[in-house]
Amino acid sequence: MDALLVLFAAIAIGGVVFLPWTRRRRAAQQARQGLTAATDPMAGYGFVPVEELDVRLPGPDQALEDALAELRRTHDWRPAAELLKATGDDWERRWQRVQTLAGAAAFELAQEEAAERHGGAPAAGAGGHRVGGIWLRTWRSEAPKDPGGAQTHAQFLVLQALRDPASQDFRMILEEARTVCREAALLAPGSPIPYITELAVARGLHDRPADYEALWSTVVQRAPAHMGAHLAALPYWSEKWHGSRKEADAFTERAAAGAPAKSLLPALPLFAVYDHLPEANMVSSLYQSAVVERAIDGARYALREAPADHPMAPHVRHLLVWFLVRAERYAEAMEQLRLVDGHVGAVPWSYGRNPAAEYAVYRARAIAGWEQLGGTAAGFPPAGR
Repeated sequence: MDALLVLFAAIAIGGVVFLPWTRRRRAAQQARQGLTAATDPMAGYGFVPVEELDVRLPGPDQALEDALAELRRTHDWRPAAELLKATGDDWERRWQRVQTLAGAAAFELAQEEAAERHGGAPAAGAGGHRVGGIWLRTWRSEAPKDPGGAQTHAQFLVLQALRDPASQDFRMILEEARTVCREAALLAPGSPIPYITELAVARGLHDRPADYEALWSTVVQRAPAHMGAHLAALPYWSEKWHGSRKEADAFTERAAAGAPAKSLLPALPLFAVYDHLPEANMVSSLYQSAVVERAIDGARYALREAPADHPMAPHVRHLLVWFLVRAERYAEAMEQLRLVDGHVGAVPWSYGRNPAAEYAVYRARAIAGWEQLGGTAAGFPPAGR
């Protein structure tokens, strides 16, 4: 589930919990080139056309979008620094914003590298260190004690490493990321953000379970109910990395059972189920099984109980749409689409090469199923949340 760490972007936790910024930008370009048969928003439903879907973010965040626009326009790091300063200790929102800013820096570096290949200036910073786009390099140079800059730099390095895990530089970049994580932790001692970023570093460097548990303990001491942190930690315990389905299920079920009121943690088992689906998983009965139904119900319960503006709610809704469509629970899928449509920067769409098109196919399937059940555009949106 590397995409949960990039959101996000991230990528991305998510996310990025989900792909690198460059893939998402390419996907947006591809989406504008066609795919109308699978992505027709169907007049009357009010859905966003495929070419207008935002592939960077899982849900709306106007302050972040404004900061990104200013970064692109001026290449000045201050809008990013001011955004993170204003975010304060809203740790869920800060984590997402750090991931997205790091994704923007990764995209800019890719552009610089492309220009360098065509005879432009070198893309690396002083001493050859990888410090992202112009604004991130300047931020780290002019405000080296700013915790937001250090946090963004650390996450940027993780993105650079995950871009090519087979690279001979993979381990070196992750070691550098760990150094920056620890620098960021010293600059903001109470913040969980550097330690959440280090979860990906530890997984990539194959830290021992005991060492990973110690790192995880540091995270939960600072933010015990942080949904993004749990999504970032989950891959280590999954069978694709250092654990098993049993260990991943135990991790998510333990978190869900101990979740405080208004937490999204009861939705966590749905992500573990997704991460351990068999390769051939198109049979609808699989999605109507007791295990899947229980995970879906947990996610729906979490969304009902959590604040409507919870920063991680769009991540849960996107994955829920995927499961509900496959389970042929179309009315429920339409309910989630109503709340999440417009942004597609989340798992599972971010695993594909064209997140907008991937999402739009499922949206079209939900509409078709809704109408087969007698639903109409006039009767949309469904009642309830």
